[in-house]
Amino acid sequence: MEIQTSWLDVTVPHVAEPMSCYLARPDAPGDHPTVLVGFEMFGVTDYVRSVADRIAGLGYTAVVPDFYHRSGRRISLPATAEGRTRGLELLSQVTRSGVFADVEAVLSRFPGPAAMIGLSVGGHLAYYTATQFPLAAIATFYPGWLTDDTIPLGRPEPTLALTPGIAKHGAKLLFVVGADDHLFTRSQLTDIRSRLVEDGVDHEFVVYPDTPHGFFCHERDTYRADAADDAFSRATALFKERLG
Repeated sequence: MEIQTSWLDVTVPHVAEPMSCYLARPDAPGDHPTVLVGFEMFGVTDYVRSVADRIAGLGYTAVVPDFYHRSGRRISLPATAEGRTRGLELLSQVTRSGVFADVEAVLSRFPGPAAMIGLSVGGHLAYYTATQFPLAAIATFYPGWLTDDTIPLGRPEPTLALTPGIAKHGAKLLFVVGADDHLFTRSQLTDIRSRLVEDGVDHEFVVYPDTPHGFFCHERDTYRADAADDAFSRATALFKERLG
C-alpha cells in the first residue's frame, strides 16, 4: 500500500513549543484508525519512523509522538554507548503527567479507534498509556522497567501496579520478549504474566527462546528475523482484530 509521510506539530497544554510528531498514513481516501508508535530511548530515529511506515502500509494512520519534546525537538540518538547514556538522561525527564498530556493531545487530533505499539521503553509508554486511555489494543515489544521505579515513568509505584487500568479500559495486549533479554529476569517475566492474568487483561504473552533484547530492530546485531517476523505478524493480527 502506498503511504504519505510528514511531520505534524501538536499543541500540548502548558508547553511553550508544540510537540512534533512523525506521521505516516495510507495514500488513499477515507478514515484510517490510528496507531501510536512508542519510540526506543534513542528518540524519533530513522528506524522508528520505518516501523511507523510499516504500520501505515497495513492501512492505519501511524503517529510517533516525540515524548522528548520538552528537552529538544526531534531528538534522534545513535544506538551506541553514548546514545544510551544520553537516552537515560532524557528518560529521567519524561514523567507520567507529561506522557498523559502528550497522548491526550495526539488522540484529540485523531479521534476514533486507536491502538499503540511500543519498542523497549516505548513498550513501557504503551503499557502506561493503556492504563489511562481506552485504546483498542497495545503491542508491547520487550518493554523495560515495568516492575521497578528506575525511571520516572515507574513512579510513584511501578507501572505494573497500574495493570487493572488496562482491563478497565478494555485494551487487548500483546507482550513479546526474548528469553535472553537482559532487561528481564525470569522472575520478573513471571510477575508480569501473573499480573496480567490476575487483573483480567485480555492478552497474549510470547517469549522467544534464545532471543535477546532488541530482536525486532533490523539495524543491529541483536536482530532475529524469525522472532521479528512472528512478532509483527501477531501485532498485525491484533490490530486487524481490534481496529479492522
